[in-house]
Amino acid sequence: MSVLVYIEQAEGKIKKTSLEAVSFASALAAKTGEGEVIAVALGSVDQVELASVGKAGATKVLHASDSRLDAGVIQAHATAVAQAFEKTGSKTVVLAKSSLGDAVAARLAIKVNAGLVSNVVELPNTDSGYIVKRSIYTGKAFAETSLTTANKILAIKKNAIDLKIDGADAAVESLEVNVPDSDFGSKITATERATGEVLLPEADIVVSGGRGMKGPENWGMIEDLAKTLGAATGCSKPVSDIGWRPHHEHVGQTGVKVAPSLYVAIGISGAIQHLAGVNSSKCIVVINKDPEAPFFKAADYGIVGDAFEVVPKLNEALKAEL
Repeated sequence: MSVLVYIEQAEGKIKKTSLEAVSFASALAAKTGEGEVIAVALGSVDQVELASVGKAGATKVLHASDSRLDAGVIQAHATAVAQAFEKTGSKTVVLAKSSLGDAVAARLAIKVNAGLVSNVVELPNTDSGYIVKRSIYTGKAFAETSLTTANKILAIKKNAIDLKIDGADAAVESLEVNVPDSDFGSKITATERATGEVLLPEADIVVSGGRGMKGPENWGMIEDLAKTLGAATGCSKPVSDIGWRPHHEHVGQTGVKVAPSLYVAIGISGAIQHLAGVNSSKCIVVINKDPEAPFFKAADYGIVGDAFEVVPKLNEALKAEL
């Protein structure tokens, strides 16, 4: 018996969130005695990249190299993972919660008759049954869900699990899957990817600006701080609506929801719609000259001051330390 982990990749690179899922699966297998952790990767991925998944806790990686799977067609991925599930004799599938992961998990649950819990934040409690803790209401509360099915699927919330990469390389084996042409009935004809050194959905640190930046000509200050921290840049909804920044940088309830280790909000008042997109962050730092800004109530650290004075000084201090 084993725990199967569905791995997501982008342009041949394994996503950090998938490595977090592997680390979670490794801890789960140790707790429940489910044996080894086997990862399944689909599409064109380099063998060295696949082997590196072992560092996060997998002993083996099954690779279905069919190039048709590169695009992330949901039904085809669900079929391939279901076949891997059956071949490995697994009872549990672990994957990262994401737009692709959510869609694949839902279809996979039907195919393998599994109970599904999404937004999982910690290992299940198996003292009496199988109780899974998950985040709800955009991170404002938690729910405990009891899984009673023999087969189980757990979708792990980003940054909720500590990523451990102290293991050895995994063995990589070819996986033959039979995905019917009908599963490719829908096609992804084009993909517009966000640009930048660090992409917002994957970022461990995010620096965002709001209308307090006064105009797009001042955004260099945000970008300089982000570069120093190795962070992605984001913005509030009003900033993207008026065209100061592209819409793919909009962080909030109707934009990109992030859960970084550090979220720095500069000149953002903290409307509830914005907070809904960031309140899963491990640490929130707010810089705003208005001491009554709502964002301070959600902040772990706050600086009341003019961003045009505070941010350059903060950036220089960080450069000296880093």
